[in-house]
Amino acid sequence: MKIQLSEHFSYKKLLRFTLPSIIMMIFTSIYSVVDGFFVSNFVGKTPFAAVNFIMPFLMILGAFGFMFGTGGSALISKTMGEGDKERAQQLFSLFIYVSVGCGVVIAAAGIIFIRPVAALLGADGTMLEDCVRYGRIILIALPAYMLQFEFQSFFVAAEKPHLGLVVTIAAGVTNMTLDALLVAVFSLGLVGAAAATAISQCVGGIIPLIYFLCPNSSILRLTRTKFDGRALFKACTNGASELMSNISMSIVGMLYNMQLIKYAGENGVAAYGVLMYVNFIFLAAFIGYSVGTAPIIGYNYGSGNHSELKNLLKKSLCLIGIFSVAMVVAAEGLAHPLASMFVGYDLELFKMTLRGFMIYSFSFLFSGIAIFGSSFFTALNDGLISALISFLRTLVFQVAAVLVFPLIWGIDGIWVSIVAAELMAVSVTVMFLLMKRKKYHY
Repeated sequence: MKIQLSEHFSYKKLLRFTLPSIIMMIFTSIYSVVDGFFVSNFVGKTPFAAVNFIMPFLMILGAFGFMFGTGGSALISKTMGEGDKERAQQLFSLFIYVSVGCGVVIAAAGIIFIRPVAALLGADGTMLEDCVRYGRIILIALPAYMLQFEFQSFFVAAEKPHLGLVVTIAAGVTNMTLDALLVAVFSLGLVGAAAATAISQCVGGIIPLIYFLCPNSSILRLTRTKFDGRALFKACTNGASELMSNISMSIVGMLYNMQLIKYAGENGVAAYGVLMYVNFIFLAAFIGYSVGTAPIIGYNYGSGNHSELKNLLKKSLCLIGIFSVAMVVAAEGLAHPLASMFVGYDLELFKMTLRGFMIYSFSFLFSGIAIFGSSFFTALNDGLISALISFLRTLVFQVAAVLVFPLIWGIDGIWVSIVAAELMAVSVTVMFLLMKRKKYHY
């Protein structure tokens, strides 16, 4: 049975509605994980380190899709909650058309500047060439990658989260199949891994584009529109927190790599890469839940249903608390087999990865609340508070921790720093939730 944004949400209904978004985000995160697995086991340690080294830069460029998707979805949901569906369709079309144009420009700039960026970050020799080779192929598909991020949010706003899930699974299966063929069977190395990811991103971005261009049963469709700078600015400010979060995470990732090169060399970068793969998947569950609930929150805010806002916040915090504990238990239990799967061929690297895993996994206790809190305020069209939470969580706290803690505990300080940063982020999120209760009536 189709669940509408206007309904009252029980725990069961909330999980049913958000589950497609959660699975969608997890499958999206699997792209880099699958690439990493095949590159590490079939190409070698240096190319594996190169993929992890250049990935933060690529994620920065792709993050603009998150901005248009989350910020635009919040504005569209609010507009539908106010009863203006025609206006919602025009906004939806505007955001898609603008993001395609931005994607082309950003991709071209990335292809031109990727070599000096990789060199500036510390890559040289073979690693530098591997970064450039892998990155340029990925960037060809960047406009589609941005669209894929956007449609993950827009499918939910269109009350079609299951279709978003189908598209994402199709893209994920494409990536895994092509990685196996191009890397493991035809031995195309980094070129094969990059091509597999680029093609799968095209699947994830272009299929939804075709769906919304054609007559469909959703409440959204691509139509003729007109430029609306005010709405575009509002969507960008709404989504600034998600953009900031992704950019900040990528900047922090670069900083982590620089610190790991300093304290542990190439092995440190490779070990951090494994931790990031697990981090992508686990945090994807929190991000997926936040993406899934955002249109519901935005709709009820737009319609003035304060009691449902309270209901959504209370149930969401309870569910995230349960998810968080389960993730820590799962991460600790899976640390040994996952480290072995990725880097079991190198004993020293395996031991470093395993120890980092055991410390780092405690960050999952705290990360979910801050991620949801930022998304909650985005859905309320409060881009400032949302951006502050994301900025503090992903940049200020982590940068401070990763610069200071290694001076005290060496490489262990790098793994501890993320735990401390997430704990501080939860404190700030709770403070803002308490401060804004009267204003938004939740």
